[in-house]
Amino acid sequence: MSVTLPPIIADWFDARGWRVRRHQMEMLAAARQGDHALLVAPTGAGKTLAGFLPTLADLIEHPVQGLHTLYVSPLKALAVDVRRNLLTPIEEMGLPIQVETRTGDTPSDRKARQRARPPHILLTTPESLSLLLSYPDAHLLFAHLRTVIVDEVHAFATQKRGDLLNLSMARLQTINPGLRRVALSATVADVDAYRAWLAPDGDIGAVTPVLGEEGADPHVAILIPEGRVPWSGHSGRYAAAQVMAEIQSRGTTLVFCNTRGLAELIFQDLWSVNDANLPIGIHHGSLSIEARRKVESAMAAGKLRALVATASLDLGVDWGNVDCVIQMGAPKGSSRLLQRIGRANHRLDMASEAILIPGNRFEYLEVRAALDAVEAGERDGDDFRPGSLDVLAQHVMGLACAGPFRAEDVLKEVQSATPYSALTAEAFDHVLHFVEGGGYALRAYDRFKRLTREQDGTWRVSHPRFIQQHRLNAGIIVDQPALAVRFANGRKLGTVEEGFAAQLRPGDSFFFSGMALEVVRMDTSDLTVRATSKQARVPSWGGSRMAMSTRLADRVRHFLAEPQEWPRFPQDVREWLEMQQARSALPQPGQLLIETFPNEGRHYLVCYSFEGWNAHQSLGMLLTRRMDAQGLMPLGFVANDYALAVYGLKPITDPKSLFSADILDHEFIDWVEQSSLLKRAFRDVAVISGLIERQHPGKRKTGRQVTFSTDLIYDVLRKYQPDHLLIKAAWADARARMTDVGRLGDLIDRAATTMLHITLDRVSPLAVPVLILIGREQVAQQAAEDALLMEAEALVNEAMRAD
Repeated sequence: MSVTLPPIIADWFDARGWRVRRHQMEMLAAARQGDHALLVAPTGAGKTLAGFLPTLADLIEHPVQGLHTLYVSPLKALAVDVRRNLLTPIEEMGLPIQVETRTGDTPSDRKARQRARPPHILLTTPESLSLLLSYPDAHLLFAHLRTVIVDEVHAFATQKRGDLLNLSMARLQTINPGLRRVALSATVADVDAYRAWLAPDGDIGAVTPVLGEEGADPHVAILIPEGRVPWSGHSGRYAAAQVMAEIQSRGTTLVFCNTRGLAELIFQDLWSVNDANLPIGIHHGSLSIEARRKVESAMAAGKLRALVATASLDLGVDWGNVDCVIQMGAPKGSSRLLQRIGRANHRLDMASEAILIPGNRFEYLEVRAALDAVEAGERDGDDFRPGSLDVLAQHVMGLACAGPFRAEDVLKEVQSATPYSALTAEAFDHVLHFVEGGGYALRAYDRFKRLTREQDGTWRVSHPRFIQQHRLNAGIIVDQPALAVRFANGRKLGTVEEGFAAQLRPGDSFFFSGMALEVVRMDTSDLTVRATSKQARVPSWGGSRMAMSTRLADRVRHFLAEPQEWPRFPQDVREWLEMQQARSALPQPGQLLIETFPNEGRHYLVCYSFEGWNAHQSLGMLLTRRMDAQGLMPLGFVANDYALAVYGLKPITDPKSLFSADILDHEFIDWVEQSSLLKRAFRDVAVISGLIERQHPGKRKTGRQVTFSTDLIYDVLRKYQPDHLLIKAAWADARARMTDVGRLGDLIDRAATTMLHITLDRVSPLAVPVLILIGREQVAQQAAEDALLMEAEALVNEAMRAD
C-alpha cells in the first residue's frame, strides 16, 4: 500500500532538511490500514514522531473536535518532555491541534476541564488513565478515540503497571471497538511477546511489527585505571578524577549510576575533584519534583556540563546536546546499556559515545559481555507472567465507579487483556467478591462492603464515599517507609530501608553504624536491636540493587570456560583467570562450581552461580539457617552478582546436603513466614487492591499508619482465612519479586546435577572479589579502612601465590 504524507508535513520535513525515515512511513501505512503496530527502533530514530505522525496526518486530513489520541508513558517527566517536543512541529506547521498532559501533578480545575473539553492529544500515565475511566462520562470522553500510543513499553509491560494499562486498554476497546493500539520501544528482545501483550485478545497477527532503521554503531570504551582492574567494589568510584577529566574535555556528559545512594556518592566524589568548578547536577527519583524539574530545565538549556543520574533518566528524555554517557559500574543488562548509550547525541546518523567503568574484575567480564551483546544485537529477555489479582481488584472497583456492570460482561472484557487471558470464571468470582466485601473473614465489617449486587444481577457501588475513596487511593506504586533502628531504651541509631529490615527475623545479626547488632523485634515503625558480640551474619545494604541479567550471566560463564577469549582482556584479568585455572577450576556453562577452603581460622564455602545479587542474598539467608541445623556453626555470608560466600567455624564437607531441592520448600517458607517479607508484600497488595486507603480527603496516612492497618488485617486473615485472595497475591509477590526465587530455583536445580566441589588448602583467585566484601559494612573510621585494605592485599597475595 503506497502512502504519502500530507503536503504540510512533507514541507516541514523539507524545511528542516530531514528525510522521512522508512519506519515512520511504515507506521503511517499501518495506521491507514487500521492495524495495531509495535515500533522497535533505536534511540534517536524519531520514534516519538513516528508514533504521532499518523495522528497529525489524520487530524490534518480529517479535522475533528474531542480526544483523538491518547499517549501513555511510564513517567510523568516523559509526558512533559514529549509535549514540549510535540508542540514544536505543531506550532511550526501552524496546526490547530491541542496537546495537553494529565498526570498526578495536573491541577484539579484543569483535570475537570479536560474531561468536559478534551484536547486532541492527551499525554498521561497508566494511573491517570485508569482514573479517567472511573468516571461515569468516560464513554463520552473516549467514544471517538482513534489511537492509544504506549511509549517505552518495555519499561513496564511485564509489571503491575503494565497489567493496569492492559486492563484500561481493554475497557477503551469496549467503548470504541475500532481503537488502534500502538507501542514504541528502543529495546525489545522478543518482538512477538510484546505484539501479543499489545493486541486485543492476544491476537498477535493483528499487530504489525515495524523495525526501525539501524543507526551508526556506538563508540564505547572501557576505562581501565592505570592499566589495573580493581579486585573489589561495584561502583567505579576509584575513577572519579578520570571521569572529571572526561567531563572537562566535552560539552555535556551524563553519568549513570545503578542506585540512588551511589549517585549521591559519585556526585560528592566528582565535586571533590571539580577544580574547575564546572556546573554539575544530580537527578534521581528520591529528589523533590521541584529539584528534578530545575535540573531538567538546566540540562535542556545547556547550562550543565555533567549530570549524575539513575534509571530516572533511562527513558525518553530528548537532550540532543549530550556528548557522552559514562556508566559507573556494570550496566547489569545489554538492553539497559543500549538505552543509556542512546542518550548521547540522540541522532540516528551520529555515533553515540560512551565510557564504561567496571568496579572489579568480575564486572570487567560483565562489561565486556554487555558490549558483545550490544554488538550482536542481543537484548535481555523479559518474563511475562499472569496479571496480578490485586491490580484486577483495583480495576474492577474503578469500573464500578463509572457505573453498574454485569459480571459476565466484565469477565469477557478482562480476558481480552493478554495478562488475564487465562483468568478463570472462578478466579474472577473470587476477585469480585473480595471487592464486594473484603472476603469471608472480613464480611462483617461495613468499611469493606464496597459493592452491592442488585436484583437484576448488576453490581454497583454501595455508597458514594467508596467512589471518592477509590479516586483518592488508586495507583500501583506503594511508598516504602524506612524503619528506625533503636535500642530497647529508645536510643535511635539511624534508619534502614524497610526492604532490608523485612528480611530479618529475631535473632539475626547485622552490621550497622560500625556495630554488630542483633534483632530483638520489629513493628510498624522500629527495628529494635541490641549490641552483640556475635559475628554479624547478614551484610547490611541499601538502595535497590539491580541484578545482572540472565543473558549477561550466560556470556560471563562462557568467558570463563573459553581461554581463547582471554587475550581480549587486560593482563591482570588474564593472570587472574589463568591462576584460577591452575589452582582450582573454572566453571563450565551450566555447571555449579563450589570451593571450600580454610582461611584465618574460619571455613569458607564459595558458590559461583552467577544468578544475581538478589538470589544470592536469599540463598545466603537459607544456607546459614541450614548450616545451623547441621551444627556447622555459621558466622555469616556475603554476596555479589557472581558468587556467594558463607563461612563458619566448622568445615563443610558435603555441600550437596546444603543445596538439596527441599530448601525451597522447608527453609524458604519458614524464613518468609518468620521474617516480615510476607507482611510487607501483603501491605502492598492490600493498598493496590483498595482494601486499605492511603489517603483521606485533605489528609494522607503515613507509611507507618498504613503498615499498622495492614498488619492487623494480615493477622486476622492468616488466622481465619489463610487462602484469602490477598494472602495468595502476597505470596506471589514475595516469591517472584522480593527474593528472585525463580533464579534461586534454577540454581538449586543445577546444584543437584552439575555441582563440582573442589576442596582447597587456601583461598582461590576467583574467591577474592567476594571475600573482600566481608567487613565492609562495619567500616566507621579511616584506621579501619586502612586495616581492611591491608587485609585485602594479604588475601590477594595468598590467592595469587603460584605454589
